[in-house]
Amino acid sequence: MKVELTGFKVAVIASDGFEERELTEPLAALKAAGADVRVVGPKRGKIQGVRHMELGAAVDADMGLDELDAADFDAAVLPGGAVNADFLRTAPGLKEFLRGMDAAKKPIAAICHAPWELASAALLAGRRLTSYHTIEDDLRNAGATWVDEEVVVDGNLVTSRKPDDLPAFNATLLRLFAQARAEGVARPRREPPEDRV
Repeated sequence: MKVELTGFKVAVIASDGFEERELTEPLAALKAAGADVRVVGPKRGKIQGVRHMELGAAVDADMGLDELDAADFDAAVLPGGAVNADFLRTAPGLKEFLRGMDAAKKPIAAICHAPWELASAALLAGRRLTSYHTIEDDLRNAGATWVDEEVVVDGNLVTSRKPDDLPAFNATLLRLFAQARAEGVARPRREPPEDRV
């Protein structure tokens, strides 16, 4: 069954060091479903991906973190990559954005090391999720119940462990996003800023 996300606005948030497939594959799946996707980086311009320890593809960021507002988006995707997630968890404005998304019950999909960002935003107490195994202790210390499963849904959160989980992660985030769209949970109050020429 094809998922229809036309008009559904998604922020894919990453910085240098993002795990390439964890950004490019969800991005392609969302675009194929018709979603209006914006790649958000520390600032507009290129962000450099990796394939574990090797350089991967660079991607253009349509927006900078300083332009990010939870009111502008219906959902968020947080790709992994240890360097990426470690940088973003302390980036100005990201915690507030994630708290705003969660408070509005808008879906957030995080894979690999990206749940670190949710921990830093204080969103994990009492939540059940997964991640890359090396940050299990951090997530438990943030109050989460950590499980070793390829994909976990807890309310508006969907999490996965690693690139091998991408088929299940993508299918589940598309389903969760489509459900939010159908239920009218995610309704932005204003349009996201247009690309500057």
